[in-house]
Amino acid sequence: MQTRQKKIGLALGGGAARGWAHIGVIRALNELGIEPEIICGTSIGALVGAAYASGSLDELEDWVLTLDWQETAKFLDISFHGGLIEGKKLFDFFNQTGNNLNIEDLPKKYSAVATDLESGSEIWLKEGSVLDAVRASIALPGLFNPVYQNGKWLSDGGLVNPVPVSLCRAMGADIVIAVDLISSLAGRHLKEKDNQNDIDSPLANTLKNLWSNIITEDNNKPRTPGLFETIASAINIMQIQITRSHFAIEPPDVLITPQMADIELFEFYRAREAIEEGKKAVMQCKSELLSLS
Repeated sequence: MQTRQKKIGLALGGGAARGWAHIGVIRALNELGIEPEIICGTSIGALVGAAYASGSLDELEDWVLTLDWQETAKFLDISFHGGLIEGKKLFDFFNQTGNNLNIEDLPKKYSAVATDLESGSEIWLKEGSVLDAVRASIALPGLFNPVYQNGKWLSDGGLVNPVPVSLCRAMGADIVIAVDLISSLAGRHLKEKDNQNDIDSPLANTLKNLWSNIITEDNNKPRTPGLFETIASAINIMQIQITRSHFAIEPPDVLITPQMADIELFEFYRAREAIEEGKKAVMQCKSELLSLS
């Protein structure tokens, strides 16, 4: 009697610019002969996961490797309607890469996690427009505009399920490989970075110093954390705690944790570093991954 081959699911977590590490993770898994059948993502994990599930990961990787801080700034179109960033330019590009399909038509099983802003419920987006699912899952409160779908205002899935292991299992995965981009940030909040060149990058300064002209600093006190520094730290703390709670109940079979504490929330132009770290993190789990059956 032939034994049924176990289905492998890949749960890609949120992490803003650190999410380009998911590209490296997928590349390294494929090199090991591991090709997940089920792809679930939260926030930036939903975006990269959609590219993989639709067969357009090459196009996404080629694009992110061209980004510099000026190009990144162009995609961060400022808005004051539900979030600081409208995201239209980003999603226009994503749409052009072929991700305007319906989820049901993708070559791989795919789903994204979003949050119902009214009820606080976790929403699993398993059908309909891929682009709409990604747009909802990535809508970080206060930063990206929420998305109105099916009578609900949807926001970032990281508010309820930062690394969607449970969704992978619900979709039929026997084995779940999870990629957690946030846990490595524990204990780092509001600390000065070692690499001052990163701090002084034009985009980082523009974002972190937003509205700083209305704050009066007292030189006798520690530096007041900037707007985006505070938001990023709060989001990290929240998602770390939620992820720990989820893993305690439903742990993944293999957990991959790229170490990217020095990459900030909006440093999308550091894709090459993130991708390489994703590959490195997979290799550190190589024996564990190859033992899957």
